[in-house]
Amino acid sequence: MSGHWRIGSFNGLVLAAYFIPAWTLVAFNIMVAPVHGLFERPSVAVALFISDHLQMSGMSTVRAAWLLALGRLTVVAFFAISLALFAIPRTRKSGASNEALGIALAIGSLISFASMVMASKVGEMAALKLHATELLLLLGAAVVLVIERPAQRPAAVEPLATPQFAPTTP
Repeated sequence: MSGHWRIGSFNGLVLAAYFIPAWTLVAFNIMVAPVHGLFERPSVAVALFISDHLQMSGMSTVRAAWLLALGRLTVVAFFAISLALFAIPRTRKSGASNEALGIALAIGSLISFASMVMASKVGEMAALKLHATELLLLLGAAVVLVIERPAQRPAAVEPLATPQFAPTTP
């Protein structure tokens, strides 16, 4: 059983175990009460940046909050798809589940990086540490996926052909 799990698959499984519940909870809080959910700890840097630097109106802030929630739910959906593909041994061994995991890592890294930049602009150190940690988790998993190659089938060995000699005439 241990030989069937690749390090990228196991890393994706652990990341999904963190990101699916954490980001789903944040996204649903934003969907239920957009402004209140946006000003909670995981998204406070984005909220402060929107209100201070972009000076958006109330309805524009709500739309930005919903867009952030949609992005987070998209990442959660791709992590869930990769989990479903990890359950199939053939796709796990061949690395076919890495596409969904790669998309989740790319979109999640983009959201975490943007949130980290916004946190640094508004001076929110707790949010900066949170988003930097999430970004490092996602980038580390992306490096593992890039470096680790799918399992290769052993090449079939062809039997050596017997040499054909021309008959010699005396």
